[in-house]
Amino acid sequence: MAKAIEMGKTSAVGSFHLLLGVAGSTIIMAIGTIVLGMLLPAEGVGLYGMAMIPASIINFFRDWGINTAITKQIAALRETNKHAEIHDVIVSGVIFEIISGIVLSLVCFTLAWPIAHIISPQNAEALSIYISIMSLSIFAGAIAAAAGGVFVGYERMKLNSFTQISQAIIKTALGPLLIIIGFGVLGAVIAAMVSILAGGTIAILLTFYVLFRPLRKYKTGKCDIKQTLKPMLKYGLPLTASTIATGVLPQVFSFVMAVYAGTWMMGNYFTAANFSVLLTFVSIPISTALFPVFAKLQPQKEPQLLKTVFAFSVKYTALLLVPATLILITLATPIVHTLFPLDGIFQALFIAGAQPKFPFAPLFLALSVGVNLFVLCGNVSLGTFQMGIGETTQILKQSVLSLVTGLPLAYFLVAYASSLGGSDVQLSATYAVIGGLAGSLIASMPGMIWGLIWSWKKYHVKADFRVSGKIFASALLASLASFVVINLLNLPYVIILIIGAAIFVAVYLTAAPLFGAINRMDIENLRAMFSGLGIVSRLITMILSAMSKLCHGSTEPQNSINLSSSALDSQKP
Repeated sequence: MAKAIEMGKTSAVGSFHLLLGVAGSTIIMAIGTIVLGMLLPAEGVGLYGMAMIPASIINFFRDWGINTAITKQIAALRETNKHAEIHDVIVSGVIFEIISGIVLSLVCFTLAWPIAHIISPQNAEALSIYISIMSLSIFAGAIAAAAGGVFVGYERMKLNSFTQISQAIIKTALGPLLIIIGFGVLGAVIAAMVSILAGGTIAILLTFYVLFRPLRKYKTGKCDIKQTLKPMLKYGLPLTASTIATGVLPQVFSFVMAVYAGTWMMGNYFTAANFSVLLTFVSIPISTALFPVFAKLQPQKEPQLLKTVFAFSVKYTALLLVPATLILITLATPIVHTLFPLDGIFQALFIAGAQPKFPFAPLFLALSVGVNLFVLCGNVSLGTFQMGIGETTQILKQSVLSLVTGLPLAYFLVAYASSLGGSDVQLSATYAVIGGLAGSLIASMPGMIWGLIWSWKKYHVKADFRVSGKIFASALLASLASFVVINLLNLPYVIILIIGAAIFVAVYLTAAPLFGAINRMDIENLRAMFSGLGIVSRLITMILSAMSKLCHGSTEPQNSINLSSSALDSQKP
């Protein structure tokens, strides 16, 4: 239990630092995206999103699992203080990422014109230029990925957060500026590329000066890059195939939707997708911070610890991700229409039912975020768990199953759904996007179900479905209460949004402790995670204190992990 406590504390601190970085960068980028949506027409938003697709697809073929292997190798070598070997891992990993980044950037640049012609023949000339510019982001992303793997392996999450926030600030500041001075969509694309390049530069400089330079005193002789990469590739190659299978699939759906839906409808889709990305500031920090924890575990020697860490990773992710998902679904219409009214933001402030700029975005938003509810079953923790304990071959099998299921769906569902609209161009475009979103959801299920069953049979790890049910019930009650109230109101969207959000948060914070979704030990853990934030910390403490009073009973589950400093001291061996 003492080891679980220490791991839990490290994970909580690491998750929180990552949360600050991901949430901070996501919020900053969200502001920039909102401004872009205001400044660009719907067709421009569609073209901007289309320009991102080719580089995103090709980027998945770049890594070969080296990024994750860097993290795992460093985390394991730090346990035995093998600094010279860590030196070789960093050098070899960075060189590999740089070479693969350069090669694939050239591939993307070469294919820009034919890809643009397939996606949107009417806009092929402009789109090919945008895709060519974004090809450089593959190289920049390679550098940033290698540095990120080093940061996580060292559990230096603050460095990761600094890099992400710096990149977000550059993108958010530069994009609107370039659009305003007349560059339009081209300005938005340039800003995206420059921000990724700046993020990669900052990340690699931090890696060198903060983490790598102190290692040089431990290293004698030359670095055998080939020999160092062999075990990393052996570990990472199955992950590469799985990353390609799971990562490329959503981009393939977007590609096919773009062919059938056109720029205006894809503008609606990408607007919705930008909001759904906000949920990653919950899932990514926790899953990333847990990877070094799972990497340190020995499944055969510590089966009970493995079960405890997995169950709690599912619980804490679900406590945040489930309500975040349902509040986006419930308030999709006021969120989108408040920020993107057709005639300007002030219309949303004063006019009830102001004409929206992206009328279909709320529907697409509600449909696209539903997949996050699978967190209740453990899907967010599943991949991190399997990577951490080295079961990369199983990850590959699950991903291939998803790919085999998803690729036919990507074409047939989108094409079939589009045909249902008949001669109505707008209806056909709408159905094409709906078909793509439905296919993406269905494709994610086979691999997930297999992985969860396999993990239970081999390692006896699973989500606590009783707790998951309580979390879902609490969030669903909040969603229903908010939905009923906002549908009775005939007010400007911004007022509806504020009222709906206030009701949702109040009901969830009340229902979660009453239903037993969260207990006093969990509240102490959350206090520990959010301590040291000044005024924000005091506000959170007040909320948590009120929730604690609503928790029924005085005893907590025996397998709860207490992260308070006094409990840590008393339970250490």
